[in-house]
Amino acid sequence: MQNMTIVICNYNYGRFLAKAVDSALAQDYAATRVLVIDDGSTDDSREIIKSYGHRVKALYKQNGGQVSAYNDAVNMIETEFVMLLDSDDLLCPHAVSSVMRVFEGADFVKVQFRLDVIDSAGKPSGAYVPHSAAPSDCGALLRQGWLYPSPPASGNAYRTSALKRIFPVPEAHINRYGADFYAIYGVALLGAVATIPESLGAYRVHRTEVLGIDFANSESSDKAPKALTNRWAILRQMARSRLDIDLPLSFYDFSLEKSYFCSAVYQAPFRKRWRWVSRQSHSYFRSIVANPFWSYKKKIGTLALSSLCLLPFSALSDFAVRYIANPLARRRF
Repeated sequence: MQNMTIVICNYNYGRFLAKAVDSALAQDYAATRVLVIDDGSTDDSREIIKSYGHRVKALYKQNGGQVSAYNDAVNMIETEFVMLLDSDDLLCPHAVSSVMRVFEGADFVKVQFRLDVIDSAGKPSGAYVPHSAAPSDCGALLRQGWLYPSPPASGNAYRTSALKRIFPVPEAHINRYGADFYAIYGVALLGAVATIPESLGAYRVHRTEVLGIDFANSESSDKAPKALTNRWAILRQMARSRLDIDLPLSFYDFSLEKSYFCSAVYQAPFRKRWRWVSRQSHSYFRSIVANPFWSYKKKIGTLALSSLCLLPFSALSDFAVRYIANPLARRRF
């Protein structure tokens, strides 16, 4: 039986941390280790971590951001397989055993699985992420600039030897967060990715009571494009210098184009919506029509919903944008 490490990176999430640690310790895969990285928390997180004694290994560091925490975590991992669990998320008891069966069956660099979306109190929302599966050879499409569908950090398990070829990641001020971007897309350049089509964990969204266009705990729709663009530029540099792989200057990703779409048409006057569609929507529609990961049914449905923004009824237009952008907004319909 090969060993698996579950790494929990935490910063001031003491109110959720114990449940994350408990879910890691409750795995039915006996060869599971738990490592907690505390990135300079100022709440009661460190007392919570210490209460577990020798059941977890811990690193207490000064605050440096998520990228810094990932760098330290990857450097400390001693097992060949690792899962990077956010401290506000949860794993099902059979998560590790499920991914290990896949790892042991083939030479994958990453195994990903769905996460059920829960609210801040842990109540299931009925939604899950991601909604599309990635092909095993998604690295080939990544070399063409297509970011493949992936769950957030907690829905991924990695071969550590591959992860160590990507990390450490530069810790520049503009790059303090989004460490999972480099893990998710960096390792796909090194081998095949497997998808388990079932939920093996839970992704906690703190803003479920506000059903606007922003989904989850990542950057808001107006900040996401710049953050993703910066991360892609850094990944390109790393791929070139460390892996001798040339990635294209720009990338294609529906979530990025969706951010531009939302910023342009949500709660916008009718004339402004038409102006954006007629002059600036080419990349958005390309990310739908040419998307190599989507079915024809999904493409047609998204195009149909997007077209509602061309109607003069602002309420209908805003509904369509919310439905496209935020999976939680779909629960009411």
